[in-house]
Amino acid sequence: MAKITLKGLRHSYMADPKTDDDFALKQLDVEWEDGGAYALLGPSGCGKTTLLNIISGLLAPSHGQVIFGDQDVTHLPPDQRHIAQVFQFPVVYDTMTVYDNLAFPLRNRGVAEADVDKRVREIAEMIDLTGMLMQRASGLTADGKQKISLGRGLVRTDVNVIMFDEPLTVIDPHLKWQLRSKLKELHQRVRTTMIYVTHDQTEALTFADKVVVMKDGQVVQIGTPVELFERPQHTFVGHFIGSPGMNVLPCEVKGGKAFYLGEEIPSWNADSCADGSGLELGVRPEFVNFASSGIEVDVVKVSDAGRFRIVDTRKGDESIKLLVPEGQDIPESRGFLNFAQDHTQVYSGGWLVN
Repeated sequence: MAKITLKGLRHSYMADPKTDDDFALKQLDVEWEDGGAYALLGPSGCGKTTLLNIISGLLAPSHGQVIFGDQDVTHLPPDQRHIAQVFQFPVVYDTMTVYDNLAFPLRNRGVAEADVDKRVREIAEMIDLTGMLMQRASGLTADGKQKISLGRGLVRTDVNVIMFDEPLTVIDPHLKWQLRSKLKELHQRVRTTMIYVTHDQTEALTFADKVVVMKDGQVVQIGTPVELFERPQHTFVGHFIGSPGMNVLPCEVKGGKAFYLGEEIPSWNADSCADGSGLELGVRPEFVNFASSGIEVDVVKVSDAGRFRIVDTRKGDESIKLLVPEGQDIPESRGFLNFAQDHTQVYSGGWLVN
């Protein structure tokens, strides 16, 4: 296992990049501690797979370094980096038994057969494959085959990092939760550094201790799931994480106070912002509620989501969503909204004002 450091990393697929827009990965300086569980989260095309390929050695970066522990591995081939990778589509040897699939990485490295047997049975028990060891892999379901891929990563003891490239995409929805839970459990048991690449916020937030949120080749925030939810450092994080995402409203700041359509909105960081317009106010639907006074809005739509209802309101040209617990009254056509000051923040150019 190893601490992974990305230092001054940038990459362009162009021979002679001129501007930031020519780079698939912009400046990255990231540290992942030894034994941590991390996720790379972002929409398709944001640079997640490019970054994964650079860490694994399948791609050499245009600039910067990849460091495992104290060793610069930027130009080392994949086989010298001691990594394991679990891909979106399960990679198994169908003609082999489950046992032989798990044993293959160890036998390929000349490990003694007694040690192979002990390790294979240990890992099979961890991933619930003990009863299937003598079955051919071709007869397994997609989730069973993905467990084999995971097991092949865990079976080696010399692995610096296990990387997962959207591993649950082809898994049936009702099995995804089980595999996510199993993966989290395995990490807590083996404490191998794991990096999980996904565009699915649920997968990232339930697996990772820290999530790296990416947009257009740039890291916009690194934080715990709680930090990403309660203090989005960029409006993109507020939009991308949460269902529904954060309300973002145009505002101006005067005398350390934020105003939306001329009405003051209490905000915890407005006094840190210079007076001006063209700013934005962000507040999650979880921190908005109906009150006897406040911002007057039209109630446009109510959607039942089980334990709560999603209420879509409108003030001027802007939509403001809030979550209302089941059983709580909702005004029929017009009402007043209050925003929780501790969770309402001002953004400038998309970035949180600090």
